[in-house]
Amino acid sequence: MVTAIMKNFLIIGHSGGVGKALSTKLAQNARVYGTYFNNKPDFIHSNISSHRVDVLDDQPDLSFLPDTLDGLVYCTGSIVLKPFSRLKENDFLHDYRLQVTGAVKVIQQCIPALKKSEQASVVMFSTVAVKTGFNFHSLVSSSKGAIEGLTRALSAEFAPKIRVNCVAPSLTNTPLAATIINTPEKLEANAQRHPLRRIGEPIDIANCVAYLLSDDSSWVTGQVLTVDGGIGTIR
Repeated sequence: MVTAIMKNFLIIGHSGGVGKALSTKLAQNARVYGTYFNNKPDFIHSNISSHRVDVLDDQPDLSFLPDTLDGLVYCTGSIVLKPFSRLKENDFLHDYRLQVTGAVKVIQQCIPALKKSEQASVVMFSTVAVKTGFNFHSLVSSSKGAIEGLTRALSAEFAPKIRVNCVAPSLTNTPLAATIINTPEKLEANAQRHPLRRIGEPIDIANCVAYLLSDDSSWVTGQVLTVDGGIGTIR
């Protein structure tokens, strides 16, 4: 009887929301190496380990990783919604460093370990607001637009050894979106904006990411998968 080799996944930013749901899902059959910045998550699963990492460091410390990495998910991000006239240059620079440059540094460090996998997969995050213009989204749409471009460029450069894809959610019930849905009225109003009449839950997004990490998506690369309750395409 051949024993299946357990895969190794790195999740940057697994302390809450989608990262937490994804870690829990993947840990059923894989080892999860997750990172956090401020709040260490309270996972009790033996297949999950948590490590403090600051993606804004010049060289984020990923020395805890194994030699072989089968998947990398960059969950770190922010949602800052302001009128364009109130945003400063430093707002754009900081957001770009967190969402784009952070991903670049992590991926570059992980390339050798990813190349040792039989089928490695990288997943990043965009937003439905990149393809569907929303008020006050200039900051996040700029950074996430760059992520979509990076996804396509790296998928070409890394093929056929490493697949690279991106998930573009709409509003999801996570701590990151807390100020947007912090009253029953706000929650209901945002739910009604979506054709499916609800906002996303972390597991909705985690299920899509898990697919992109799995062997089931072995012929999928360079894609931006929109998981948005229909708001980006249905009127």
